[in-house]
Amino acid sequence: MKKVLLIEDDTILRENTAELLELANYEVITAPNGRKGVESAIQHAPDIIVCDIMMPELDGYGVLETLSTNDTTKYIPFIFLSAKTERQDVRKGMDLGADDYITKPFEEEELVSAIESRIAKAAILKEEREQHRPKEDEDQLRDLNDLKNFFDDNGAIFRFSKDEIIYEEGHSSNYIYLIIKGVVKCHKFDEQGKELTTALHKDDDLFGYTSFTQNMPYQETATAMKDTEVVGLSKSELVDVLDKNHKVTLELIQLLTDNISGIKDQLLQMAYSSVHRKTATTILKFAEKLNRKPEDPIKISRNDLASVAGIATETLIRTLSRFKKEGIIEIEGRNIKIVDYKQLQEMY
Repeated sequence: MKKVLLIEDDTILRENTAELLELANYEVITAPNGRKGVESAIQHAPDIIVCDIMMPELDGYGVLETLSTNDTTKYIPFIFLSAKTERQDVRKGMDLGADDYITKPFEEEELVSAIESRIAKAAILKEEREQHRPKEDEDQLRDLNDLKNFFDDNGAIFRFSKDEIIYEEGHSSNYIYLIIKGVVKCHKFDEQGKELTTALHKDDDLFGYTSFTQNMPYQETATAMKDTEVVGLSKSELVDVLDKNHKVTLELIQLLTDNISGIKDQLLQMAYSSVHRKTATTILKFAEKLNRKPEDPIKISRNDLASVAGIATETLIRTLSRFKKEGIIEIEGRNIKIVDYKQLQEMY
């Protein structure tokens, strides 16, 4: 039976959480504050630690820092429990080396799933350490898929609600991100305040890179278009990985080159294509990014559609109305459903 150390100063939450973990077949040790939590971790050597952030005597950050310097506890997976108001503080905890965080209030399934996955990961890493695998072998990455796996294993997890800003243009570019699930819109504003969407990113896409050699701020703003989960890797960590894995560096350069080519094509299309073609192309792009099936409705604001198409919102709305009359699409509220996929592709 796996052992969980639960450090939580709220008595009711501590007891309720302990009970649900016991029902999930875990042995649970509890501590009412950070100081006692550190003592329990050293004494009982749990398989995982679930810890509140804001506590008396010693907060969650202090617990993690203390245990990470102890040879007997530094490899124990560590999950933070945080209130929604502490969202801005979560990044600090992840930078300190926490494996994950759960936002209160949480669902039983969410907590148990996080514990199971982190215990499994710790077991695998322990086996690798015991086999004395050379660090050089562990660090060898063959391609972009290996790099994305490196993000999964070593990056900090961040969750964003729909329309929440991930980073803003002009802010320090500390992280490069990999999307676990969701959709992210990157956009800029011109001198008149008009928004231009520069890119749409979906599951398994990398975004947020600026310069790897200079301290250059983000050149655009990134916003979650729906509830989104990403893994962030600090720029310094990525540079270190790329320095040791030149083949992956070449693949990443190719990815950046392809992205630049795509942006150029979009700019050329905005400059030369007709309004109908721009609108059709944009609908198809959003369908590709947002839908698992082409026939699923697209739920997107008209402003976002117009921004990507490079046309005025009023012009876009008139074009959508015409497409609807011609039976190419159906419109219900914000939802757009493609009826005649072939005709849209022919406009493309």
